[in-house]
Amino acid sequence: MSNEPKQYTLLRRLLKAIGLSDERIDELIATIQAWLADDNQESGKPQFPYRLRDDFLSPAELNFYRALQTAVADWAMLFTKVNLGDLFYASTGDQGQNQAYRNRISRKHLDFLLCDPNTLRPLLGIELDDSSHNRSDRQQRDQFVDGVFAAAGLPLVHVRVSHSYSPDKLRAFLRRTAALDNGAESARPDKTEEKGTAVPHCPECGAPMVLRTAQKGTNAGNQFWGCAQYPRCRGISPVQ
Repeated sequence: MSNEPKQYTLLRRLLKAIGLSDERIDELIATIQAWLADDNQESGKPQFPYRLRDDFLSPAELNFYRALQTAVADWAMLFTKVNLGDLFYASTGDQGQNQAYRNRISRKHLDFLLCDPNTLRPLLGIELDDSSHNRSDRQQRDQFVDGVFAAAGLPLVHVRVSHSYSPDKLRAFLRRTAALDNGAESARPDKTEEKGTAVPHCPECGAPMVLRTAQKGTNAGNQFWGCAQYPRCRGISPVQ
């Protein structure tokens, strides 16, 4: 952001002044930059300032990916960095509104997606949560993404980053969450540690919980454990 041209800095200030959130401002700036790039392409001045990233998966993501590969090898196809715009579409009955809703998800990605190996029908989304998900802006993003999955009827789970994972426990937990082993005994990933606090499971549905910060009311600013399946499940627990 610090390297942006001056006009973008001024635009950010203007958009902030009219009440847009930082996330919406980033989306709008990115859209404008894409339009300008398209105009340059059409005017005969194509630019290709692209380089190959060497961190497609972070070390934490790669560690989890390896355990996940083992856990799902015999029953699901595993995909990473899936754009939400490739998973979902908007259906409001109004083309303009549909585009607005598509724009809200087009720049968001899912960490991991499990699909049926024969039909590639999506079965389950997985978000790997590190300490950055304790920030209020990430919690707002997570709540929005959780709502998208819940509205579309696709299960989504949040798994906390850990140094190690049990593929067998992951397998049982993920198959149960994807409604493939409804009669199986409840099995979930190992509890992990985040700043010395064990991650609890939801008292309502048993899913792993996410550390959130209350934004409103008498508890504003205080942290609490909220169900990762929110808003489909509204279970909460106090932070010990």
